[in-house]
Amino acid sequence: MDILLSILLVLIGLFVGIIIIIVFNYLKGVSANTKAEQILDKANKEAEKLKRDSILESKEEAHRLKVELDKEIKEKKSELKETEERIIARENNMDRRDLTLQNREQALEERENNLLQKQKEIQDEQAKVEEIKQEQLKQLENISCCTKDQAKDLVLKRVEDMMKLELATYMKERESEAKLEADKKAKEMLVSCMQRYASDVANEQTVTVVTLPNDEMKGRIIGREGRNIRTIEAVTGVDLIIDDTPEAIVLSSFDPYRREVARITIEDLIKDGRIHPTRIEELYDKTSKEMQVKIKEYGEEAVFQLGLTNFDVELIEIIGKLHFRTSYGQNVLKHSIEVAELSGLLAAEMGENVVLAKRAGLLHDIGKAIDHEIEGSHVTIGSDIARKYKENDIVINAILSHHGDSEPTSIISVIVAIADTLSASRPGARNDSLENYVKRLQELEAIADDIEGVEKTFALQAGREIRIIVKPDEIDDLGSYKIAHDVKTKIEDQLQYPGTIKVTVIRETRATEEAK
Repeated sequence: MDILLSILLVLIGLFVGIIIIIVFNYLKGVSANTKAEQILDKANKEAEKLKRDSILESKEEAHRLKVELDKEIKEKKSELKETEERIIARENNMDRRDLTLQNREQALEERENNLLQKQKEIQDEQAKVEEIKQEQLKQLENISCCTKDQAKDLVLKRVEDMMKLELATYMKERESEAKLEADKKAKEMLVSCMQRYASDVANEQTVTVVTLPNDEMKGRIIGREGRNIRTIEAVTGVDLIIDDTPEAIVLSSFDPYRREVARITIEDLIKDGRIHPTRIEELYDKTSKEMQVKIKEYGEEAVFQLGLTNFDVELIEIIGKLHFRTSYGQNVLKHSIEVAELSGLLAAEMGENVVLAKRAGLLHDIGKAIDHEIEGSHVTIGSDIARKYKENDIVINAILSHHGDSEPTSIISVIVAIADTLSASRPGARNDSLENYVKRLQELEAIADDIEGVEKTFALQAGREIRIIVKPDEIDDLGSYKIAHDVKTKIEDQLQYPGTIKVTVIRETRATEEAK
């Protein structure tokens, strides 16, 4: 019974609990719906407010845009009106201009008609003047007894004579001024350069003396039946002169290279003591190889002395060969170094490239190193060598033009030619044969003898001066200046000579009477 009652109470409790839960949930839902409705109302009110605000702003913006548009339209209308007024004014101006141009065109036509009429009148007047001129010319020809062409020739001849006199006078004055100025500047420049560079002048000889330790060595050098001396002469190409000179023999040859090789070979034979044909040939081969190294050393020494760089090894060897070449007794390598130094000094005085001038001066006679091996002049050979080793065009032109074979294209080419002449013309620098000396004097005298009015010509001071005696009845004082100028020009164009040649023209009239 108690159990049933307990179960019943539990069931009643569960039922009451479920009812309470349902009622609570129902009240909770009603409260949520109420809040939701409140939120929706609030949102609707805010949306209405925003809508009213946006509509108001849109209306204000539209009103502002309308005002601005009206203002802009008003401004455009004003501009259009002004433009229209300007166009109307321009059209009016164009109309007035058109009217003015029409009036001017009419005036020009009238003026042209007047000019044509005046031109016709002038032509008629010119025709009448020409007729009168021809009549006057005929009357003048009758009066003067000569035609118009004859009178023209007489006037031209007179003018020509007057011009000759004036030209001769002008040429004399200008030439004197130019000579004084040019000689002064040239002498200052040359003297300055020659004073700053001074080297010894010595001629190369064609013989070399070899000192012997005793006279018995002469017999050993000659050898049995002369076989040793024959072998030496055969392999070296040098003549041995063995005479009564004590303890010395002479080597004779025009080739300095051969004489040097022969000298060293003989000195090595004397030191070695074994003198026989086989040993002579061995020492000659050894000396020849050593000389190749020595040649290169000569070239390197010359380049170093001048302070030059960027030379090909083969070109340095060719430069070294110049040490064993001579020109009129002057060592070509020493001459080339001297020309290079003088060229550098002259280039410095004139503001030119000193290094390029030295390079051109050193290489100006490079062709003489191998001109005995290759056909052609040393100028042509030297230019080919310079092109082969890609030397500067100015250097090539200096090589070609230093003897006048080509026209110089730069100041450096002229500088090298001047330095070459200075080095060659220094006292004692070169030897010259009697035959060449006489030939040069004859050529110098022949140039002046061909000029009309020259009576006699004399070459003086070893060809450094030429004196010309003219016929006084054919040549006047001013004409003598013209002859001097013509002779100077011919000498410069036709002759090759070192230094300068002074030209003196002598004109004198002698009146002689004998009292009896």
